[in-house]
Amino acid sequence: MHAERQREDASTTGGAVASHRGGRQRPSHRRGRPRRGRRYLVGTLAAAGLLGSAAFFLDGGRSDASSGAPQPRSAPPVTPAPTPTPTPTPTPTPTEIDVPSTGAGTFVAAQAGGAKVGHGPRPIRYVVTVETGLGISPAQAADEIADILAAPRGWTHNKAYAFQLVGAGQPHDLTVKIATPGTTDALCLAGIQQDTKGEYNCEVPGGVVVNLKRWVKGSPTFDGPIHDYRALIINHEMGHFLGHAHTTCAGPGRPAPVMMQQIKGLHGCIANAWPYNKNGQFVTGPPVQ
Repeated sequence: MHAERQREDASTTGGAVASHRGGRQRPSHRRGRPRRGRRYLVGTLAAAGLLGSAAFFLDGGRSDASSGAPQPRSAPPVTPAPTPTPTPTPTPTPTEIDVPSTGAGTFVAAQAGGAKVGHGPRPIRYVVTVETGLGISPAQAADEIADILAAPRGWTHNKAYAFQLVGAGQPHDLTVKIATPGTTDALCLAGIQQDTKGEYNCEVPGGVVVNLKRWVKGSPTFDGPIHDYRALIINHEMGHFLGHAHTTCAGPGRPAPVMMQQIKGLHGCIANAWPYNKNGQFVTGPPVQ
């Protein structure tokens, strides 16, 4: 995909608990000095008791101030391992945004450009604009459209075609506009005298107008991811720009041609977003009478 593409420390602490073991020397008993032997024995036992108490506190004993858990002794700090930074993933155009009935009628162009895609000798240069005040990033929309036009099953499968995304202010052959339903109606009526009824997209001289409602909500006749339906929009309207007319279903169970107005009914065909099938064959059908 053409895209201009967007982080838990775990530290461990440890403590070493020391333990001491003390030996006890048996007192020697000499005849005639029993009192000294008893005093020596008592002193030795008292010392051993003190050592045992010390070992108890050093080996995880609890004091009144403790929480009940052993209190670890200090240990050298452990440096945590660095946390790997995740690779950012492309952010698609959001689908949960407001779709106002109409907008300002002014547009913001994506400040983006891209390499030529396709094998045609001269690429069709296009710029992407979004009506101001909408919750859509022009750059994200441009990325998505560039990805659609570069897809292997798209129009560039035909060796005669090539496309190139250009940024605002650059020379271009057509403009792709994403507009509110009301603005779409006004542009389509002015451009080709077609009433899009607040529902449809259109191709006008010098550009393509994409209805925001369709871009965000898809179509009730298209059962698939929203990105695929956006591919159908772009491929259908770009097909008009390339000179292709409307066609209809070639037969029940067949993939619907992209030049078919699939939103108006599939007529037995299966919804399809691409001009070519997986075998590289152009998907078409009878011309609309």
